[in-house]
Amino acid sequence: MTQNGDDMPEFTRTARRPVRYAPIAALLLGAAACFATAAAAAPGTAPPLKMSVDAFDGARRVARLPNGMTMGYIEAGNPKGQPVVLIHGFTDSARDWLPLIPELDGSLRLIVVDIRGHGRTSKPECCYGRLDFAYDIRLLLDVLHIQQADVVGHSLGSFITQTLAEYWPERTRHVVLISSSGGELASCAPPPGRPAAASMDYRAEIAKLKEPIDPDSKFMVEWWSSPTPVDEEFIRRQRKDAAAIPLSVWLAVLDQGLAGPALQATLPRLKAPTLLIWGGKDPIFGAEDRCSLTTALPKAEVRLYAELGHNPFWEEPQTIAAAINPFLLAKP
Repeated sequence: MTQNGDDMPEFTRTARRPVRYAPIAALLLGAAACFATAAAAAPGTAPPLKMSVDAFDGARRVARLPNGMTMGYIEAGNPKGQPVVLIHGFTDSARDWLPLIPELDGSLRLIVVDIRGHGRTSKPECCYGRLDFAYDIRLLLDVLHIQQADVVGHSLGSFITQTLAEYWPERTRHVVLISSSGGELASCAPPPGRPAAASMDYRAEIAKLKEPIDPDSKFMVEWWSSPTPVDEEFIRRQRKDAAAIPLSVWLAVLDQGLAGPALQATLPRLKAPTLLIWGGKDPIFGAEDRCSLTTALPKAEVRLYAELGHNPFWEEPQTIAAAINPFLLAKP
């Protein structure tokens, strides 16, 4: 990675898989490795973070959007470079991308957002459909005077990215979808006779929570478990932020997150060059999801990392950046 110290903020450098599409929470999980299949971290040592968590959190700014929302975001990289918006998943925040940011090419201008209901962004009573999320991002681009950007989304953030590229194609240059799905597609359904996956009613489990949510409760520890070692302080901060999200927002996102047209219905509108990234051990999005998205986007580039899970850019950020960097730097 090339990097100019004058261009970067002064970050301190430091050495569930439910039955298909029911409940809807399975499509929205961002941070959770999968509550239903939570397991202890694999033997080994977590890769060291290359950014200070404190410095990253302290770099957040807040923008007021024309729709009355306020949006938390962080800018990093080259302020004169090609803009890249990074959109996190359900119960995450902009910090979700902290392991990956040092590995992304230093010529890029990174805009790392907190989506509505999360982080330092407004948490209204409504509305939490994918078009609502995407419209916020479009308005932020207006506020920052960015005409066109590359957009990278993870899990719920990938659906927001899809929606932005579908409804405002003139604002999106390249698209990267990590741990994503094209929704339900009959031709991608498992063959008859295949045993059903274990079911977990995520909404019912979340509805049992009481406010204030305890970030160190058994539920939250399992919700944020990882199949591979991840920096403990990073995960602790993630749990703390997720616990600060009102329970009503947790449930609203689950209930409304994919409201509107089905993913397959709008994917033909996505014309931007697209890179699809999955972990082969993702307990949430598997073969049927990969099939539904690659069927809808036959020209997309595909990277499948057999040994990685739902958060591959936490597990091997250098590996994932090695796929993303040349894709974003290529001319569309």
